[in-house]
Amino acid sequence: MSVEDVGTRAVVHVAGEIDVSSAVRLRERLSLLIAEQHTDLVVDLTGVTFMDSTGLGLLVGTLKRVRIAGGRLVLVVASERLLKVFRITGLTQVFTIHDTLEAALAS
Repeated sequence: MSVEDVGTRAVVHVAGEIDVSSAVRLRERLSLLIAEQHTDLVVDLTGVTFMDSTGLGLLVGTLKRVRIAGGRLVLVVASERLLKVFRITGLTQVFTIHDTLEAALAS
């Protein structure tokens, strides 16, 4: 996981698996960004190979905290397999999802 500032936005690049054992680190990083007033977030999931319900719950919780702070959270999901998880759970109606980082930054 890495974070870069792109203009006023913080882009969080995530790779590997987001599951019950790895979600803690991502949750801590996102919480720290929000605490530091980074409330315009792009979470780049193009490097994610697997995500379970813990990861989905983490993203939903982060979205709620960002919205309360007056910010926004945009996801980048390029994998059809991962996007299917968002579709099945109805979260495509909750999140703004783009298939490229460029599209997410342009939104």
